[in-house]
Amino acid sequence: MKSKKSSNKLFQGGPKNFINFLIIGFLLFIALGVLNRLTQNSKQYYNFSYSQFLKKVEENAIKTIYVSGQEAEGDMKDGSKYETILPITHNQWDLLKDHNVEITLASNSGSYFFWFLLILGGFGLIIGLFWYLLRQIRNGSNSAGNMFPLSKSRAKMFMPSSIKENFESVQGAAEAKEELKDVVDFLKNPAKFRRLGAKITRGVLLVGEPGNGKTLLAKAVAGEANCPFFSISGSDFIEIFVGVGAGRVRDLFAQARKYAPSIIFIDELDAVGRHRGNGIGGGHDEREQTLNQLLTEMDGFQTKEGAVIVLAATNRPDVLDKALLRPGRFDRRVVVPYPDLASREQILKVHAKGVPIDPSVDLGVIARGTPGFSGADLASLVNEAAISASKNNQDLVTIHDFEMARDKIVLGKEVKSMVRSKEELRITAFHEAGHAMLTLLQPEHSDPLHKVTIVPRGRSLGVTYSFPEKDKYMVSKEEMDANMLTLMGGRAAEEITFGSITTGAAHDFEVATNIARDMVCHYGMSDIGKVIYAQHEGSFAYSQKTAEQIDHEVKRMIDDSYSKAVQLLKTNNDKLNLLANMLLEKETMHAGEIYSLLGIESRQEHRFV
Repeated sequence: MKSKKSSNKLFQGGPKNFINFLIIGFLLFIALGVLNRLTQNSKQYYNFSYSQFLKKVEENAIKTIYVSGQEAEGDMKDGSKYETILPITHNQWDLLKDHNVEITLASNSGSYFFWFLLILGGFGLIIGLFWYLLRQIRNGSNSAGNMFPLSKSRAKMFMPSSIKENFESVQGAAEAKEELKDVVDFLKNPAKFRRLGAKITRGVLLVGEPGNGKTLLAKAVAGEANCPFFSISGSDFIEIFVGVGAGRVRDLFAQARKYAPSIIFIDELDAVGRHRGNGIGGGHDEREQTLNQLLTEMDGFQTKEGAVIVLAATNRPDVLDKALLRPGRFDRRVVVPYPDLASREQILKVHAKGVPIDPSVDLGVIARGTPGFSGADLASLVNEAAISASKNNQDLVTIHDFEMARDKIVLGKEVKSMVRSKEELRITAFHEAGHAMLTLLQPEHSDPLHKVTIVPRGRSLGVTYSFPEKDKYMVSKEEMDANMLTLMGGRAAEEITFGSITTGAAHDFEVATNIARDMVCHYGMSDIGKVIYAQHEGSFAYSQKTAEQIDHEVKRMIDDSYSKAVQLLKTNNDKLNLLANMLLEKETMHAGEIYSLLGIESRQEHRFV
């Protein structure tokens, strides 16, 4: 009985073990064939013509011959091998007998039958493997013994002991943390909610621009709730084979329920959750099947009970399918905004831990000079400052290093290798001086000037940079007009001074045109009226006549700004020349130096040094 059991061991695992056996056998067969061929090739091998073969026979150099049809091969007396082609004639047999050559004849039918079986078996094995692969994909089976575990989830699992983040690790985003505390309370004590019939949301959508801490907030929720955390990107679900993504979704939720209460975090949800019905083809079908399975797992007819909360992050909520956002799924939306002044200072303090910073450095001043920076930008700022100090062999990171780091992030890296003529430098100096002058001449509506440089940074030959005095959450029409006027300053200064124009204002015009078009089409800040003229997925939601009116209004606004810029710079031409010539001498000037040079009352300057 014992021996019978062991003999049937191969088939106890069903077709899967049998296919494994076939694969192993086929691979061994190929390996033996390759090994045999290599062994043969290791000996000296000759390919004789028929004339050469007859000569070797007459010289008594041939020991054996094996004949199959017209093909012949054999051994020579010196131990080497040979092969040749024999004509169909009887003369050579007498010659072979006279020289004592051992002759062996083979039938062709057995050889052909062997190769036929080999090819047939190979094709059968390929078809069987392909069928097995498709079956595994369709079934979405994820057992540990799977030969092709394509449907197995790629999510990374973090146990509570490995999660160090909590709400204290996340600085700023106070409102977002307050919203997420409900999720933590439910995971810690679900009975508290269920006793009154309350149902916590299954999904929470974190919405915000990249770098503002959406992933960190999700980890903090898992750390606060002390529960397992499954992290995966939306693109990890999608595969070339239709059905794989849906299988991965099933496996992910199965694992999460096994460890419930737990949290699933899907980063870049828009990769899998876009509107359905907007495409054709297998890849699109795969994404739609994956999305359908995600909808079913979150709130479907067969959805199993279990404390599994799904957190997802995206910066494109506008492209998500409506079914994802309905009650019962991602019905709670948590906005993660750019950090405000107080939050930026707190974030800087977190990233400055472990970095030896000079005691004179005031992180509050740095926070005021970094409006619009995300949490990731602030982390990069501290890191770049530390790199700058390391390059200079300093023991401490100084305020000057932070200034250099901010300029690199905002303005780009200095291009020191560019060689420019004196004429190009003069044009650049007057161009940037024109921008700076128009900023200074509109103190009530423009942001305070920070720095002007004619040193190339990134793809710019020069930069004029301004910082807002405080965090802004809306922009007035007067401020937008002032921005357009300032953008026209570079080209206006070139025309006034040199009587000719260059390509240097291309980016200025692009930004100014976008501002003007937004004022006309989105903000109702033009003579066309207080109507939104939107554009949806490449199609315009207005008539050709309206489009012509929009184009005419945008052009009028740009032309008016340029005319005003020319007039203001002509009126203040002496200051324009003074500033441009000083830029040629110094190359870089901060706002304080410019205020002093031109005798203008100083405004708040976000300068670290």
